[in-house]
Amino acid sequence: MDPVEIIEDGVLLRPWREADANAVHRACQDPDIQRWTTVPRPYLPEHAHDFVTALSGRAWADGTGAPFAVCDPESGELLGSCGLVSIDGDGTGEVGYWTAPWARGQGVMVRATRAVARWAFATLGLRRLIWQADVGNHASRLVALRAGFRVDGRLRLADPGRHGGADGWIGSLLPGEVPAAGSTGPAGPGTLVARRAAVFGRPQPVLFATTGAGELRLRPMEEQDLDAVVQTCQDPESIRWTTVPDPYDRADAQDYQTYGRDAWARGDAACFVIAESDDRYAGTLDLRLSPTDPLVADVGFMTAPAARGRGYVPAALVALSAWGFSTLGLARIEWRANVGNTASRRAAEKAGFLVEGTARGGMQHRGERVDVWVGALLAKDLG
Repeated sequence: MDPVEIIEDGVLLRPWREADANAVHRACQDPDIQRWTTVPRPYLPEHAHDFVTALSGRAWADGTGAPFAVCDPESGELLGSCGLVSIDGDGTGEVGYWTAPWARGQGVMVRATRAVARWAFATLGLRRLIWQADVGNHASRLVALRAGFRVDGRLRLADPGRHGGADGWIGSLLPGEVPAAGSTGPAGPGTLVARRAAVFGRPQPVLFATTGAGELRLRPMEEQDLDAVVQTCQDPESIRWTTVPDPYDRADAQDYQTYGRDAWARGDAACFVIAESDDRYAGTLDLRLSPTDPLVADVGFMTAPAARGRGYVPAALVALSAWGFSTLGLARIEWRANVGNTASRRAAEKAGFLVEGTARGGMQHRGERVDVWVGALLAKDLG
């Protein structure tokens, strides 16, 4: 396959040249490129030189790929890499890309990916393009969505990525689905999708809440919390009112820690430990986004026996809810508890939740359907 050059929508895509090696080496020192792509680490000058002089040319010659340098059409400055990292005999190609740190935030890779897709369908006659990325790579996912890909689900990775996850996102694009130049689509700048990609694409934040006993920190769970989590989940009240495993051991606590880390990477939930001023574990508080309504989430919480009755959960609920409304753009946060769990109800009501009623047989609990109280907090309630 002969290399080609494409100029479209303000970007130049051309074959790689030996003169690009220095810029490629500089770009690939970026922590995000090293984290989310398969470039060697550390990335040395010889790696860049081999890529632009040998690997890329061989892919074109063999017809197994179509790697392009993405450049500014006027200045010639290198902006990134985009192309087909594989081409199968069944008419399927896989798109891969990275953006140089100095070119981010300009929509460069969205335009480049659309250009590659249009060329692949029109000139190569491909019938489908796929995109894959490690779960947690929200920047790559956002580019794929804006380029027209449907992100259809998750795929277990044969070779888990460097960030430690075991799953990858996968999406597909068919002829006729590439958005027109200038179109932003449902994931464009300013949309809820873009807003949350920016949130979940960064490390989980630490939130703060104030009580009469001092300041609380809401932070991700750490190794130091596991023993306290086990102790809390073995408490009779925790077993009575929650769905924690019974019996509960350290492996269960480790599974919960993994769940919280992976849920943040997916953008599904934010799981926090409530920590006292000395960073001692006082409980857990989860905000889980609805899979059916992007403006709704629900909360779940549990308090360590020694920390009960101090007003920690109401204060933490207010802080978490304010963050959910202002940062994630939520409109409604729901709370549920088994009828009779008056401690959970008091905490929710003190945080401003309005109990809206009772759902008969509304929850599966320890092998039977039980009635649950249902309440909610709206964004305007905290105004």
